[in-house]
Amino acid sequence: MAIDWSGALGPRQKGIAVALCGREGAPELLRPKGHAHWSRGEVLHLLRDGLPPDTLVGLDLGISLPFADAGAFFPGWAESPADARALWALIDKVCAEDEHLSAASFVDHPELSAYFRRHGGREGAQFHLPQALHRRGRMRVTEEAQARAGCKPYSNFNLVGAAQVGKSSLTGMRLLHRLGGAVSVWPIDPLPESGSVVTEIYTTLAAVAAGRSAGRAKMTDYAALNAALAVLGSPPVAGEGAIDDHSADALLTAAWLRTAAPRADLWKPAEMTAELARTEGWTFGAL
Repeated sequence: MAIDWSGALGPRQKGIAVALCGREGAPELLRPKGHAHWSRGEVLHLLRDGLPPDTLVGLDLGISLPFADAGAFFPGWAESPADARALWALIDKVCAEDEHLSAASFVDHPELSAYFRRHGGREGAQFHLPQALHRRGRMRVTEEAQARAGCKPYSNFNLVGAAQVGKSSLTGMRLLHRLGGAVSVWPIDPLPESGSVVTEIYTTLAAVAAGRSAGRAKMTDYAALNAALAVLGSPPVAGEGAIDDHSADALLTAAWLRTAAPRADLWKPAEMTAELARTEGWTFGAL
């Protein structure tokens, strides 16, 4: 299963798309009952109670914030969490009054806002730490691996611009906290011998594996999508003409996960230490 996620405000998100791929056949889009678009709460319910057995679920968001570069998520703040699960709990606590698993209260927090780049030219004093290697802000180790693959990741502390993933990542961390222990989250949790697993994905990695360049990762018609699916050995999906890029991303990435899941090297990135796994996490497929 691949889930293209969204950090937008509101009860239902046009940017959320969910695709499921069996051991054989073409991937299929899943729709929420009675609605055209998913809510984040419905996705949480799906993950907790609606997964087929032993499903690998890829969430297109950052499951944590940078830690290794400065030895903390929020260096200089006495209450900075010690690991990813504590970070998720903090975000959910601060945002307890925010509807629809949004995270506005977290980025507007009087102390935490100093670490984020927000709209209106509001760049916090801690957004660019001395350790930051890029104008795009602090990066996790896995995001450096994404860059080596030709992608252009942005810091999860950046909340501005079309390429930002900070908002979706923070809302996703609320979902992961609410998920509790119902499903393992790799690599925050060890890979279980059986049962379903949630992991972070970057849909551009799937597009590159399907023969597209990182700059042409987005597909907006069925012909391009089915050509990419063919490279992955997947049957085509039914349809012609235009398709929204969220649905295309989810469909292609679900098919890619089917081919990538058996690869032992993708589960054991050379740079991923036990400390890194429990703090920053990792993007499945980044080496």
